[in-house]
Amino acid sequence: MFPSSALLSLALLAISSVAASPIQRNTGKFSLAFAARVNATGSRNIAEHDRARAAALRQNAQSGNAKRATVSIDNAVVTYTASVGVGSPPTQYTLVIDTGSSNTWIGAGKGYTPTSTSSDTGNAVSVSYGSGFFSGEEYTDVVTLSDDLVITQQSIGVASTSNGMIGIDGILGIGPVGLTSGTVSNTDTVPTVSNNLYSAGTISTEIIGIYYFPAAESGATGTLDFGATDCSQCTGDITYTPITSIGPASEYWGIDQSISYGGSIILDSTAGIVDTGTTFLLLASDAYSRYQSATGSTLDSATGLLKITSEQFSALSDLDIVIGGTTFTLSANAQIWPRSLNSQIGGESGSIYLIVSDLGSSSGSGLDFINGYVFLERFYTVFDSTNSQVGFATTTYTTSTSN
Repeated sequence: MFPSSALLSLALLAISSVAASPIQRNTGKFSLAFAARVNATGSRNIAEHDRARAAALRQNAQSGNAKRATVSIDNAVVTYTASVGVGSPPTQYTLVIDTGSSNTWIGAGKGYTPTSTSSDTGNAVSVSYGSGFFSGEEYTDVVTLSDDLVITQQSIGVASTSNGMIGIDGILGIGPVGLTSGTVSNTDTVPTVSNNLYSAGTISTEIIGIYYFPAAESGATGTLDFGATDCSQCTGDITYTPITSIGPASEYWGIDQSISYGGSIILDSTAGIVDTGTTFLLLASDAYSRYQSATGSTLDSATGLLKITSEQFSALSDLDIVIGGTTFTLSANAQIWPRSLNSQIGGESGSIYLIVSDLGSSSGSGLDFINGYVFLERFYTVFDSTNSQVGFATTTYTTSTSN
């Protein structure tokens, strides 16, 4: 969930290919395991944290080559992290998985020691963000995601100064490559991890699939699939929808969708984004107000979330999200925050909080919703750069009552 940031930036040097030597591409799928990290000292108003991230995402898309903004991730209650090796022999770093940014960087926690495969590009990185800043140097080095996923010349940022990171070492950015624009001196854009895996022929398609085990589950984990989808946990076909043409959502993994509650439209078809770094399902303020009215919920000042009684929970209707002509339903149970994590958000034990939150801006802005991790943990999600589309499929957790 990254309930984290549009996060920081560090850039990547382009890896050139030789036209005379056709690349032999591997047609298989490779997976990287990741784990949930629950932050017991997370934000006491996580909804406000999400709104700050949303504002930063909007600012980033509109900033062109200016320094990009983001928010710190240490306030996030749940983040999903992967162990990534850098150097030869590899040193393992704990990196947050973020679809809202595209640079991979280290050094926020564990320091970086150059090895025989390290190369300092001499390019500086300096990024201002919502509650601090990041600066450092750009290197290329061997990056090991798994035994089968090794990138020999991945550009990575190495932090000399960072703010807003607690308990992690950096970011594994898997957003669109355009988000790297203006993040490194003397560089236009830089290839992402998936760009380089595709360029090297390690994967046949530039595609990433994400499967979560819900954070409420004991030992919650998940997998990132590179190069192909793995729908072994799916209970339905993957529905694909093209990246939206409406900005600023089009700068990210942006899609068009509509939302109904109890059969009544609360958000007409509009553009928004899919983001692992956002915790909640954020809706434009007018749609959020319609949802609040329909559920009879009240705003809880301590958490910033909508709160309902047990009787209201029993009466909750389905929340239907239509993407690419397919309806993806959040049941009553899927609409509530995991009660086992109430204390982490400053909530009361046993209280029931809803996972739909206020985006902080009215519809029509070009970014009218964010499908955060509370949505993503219910579905298998595919980020397809090759075909400029995003896909979704139901899984065994879509109708889980683990909350």
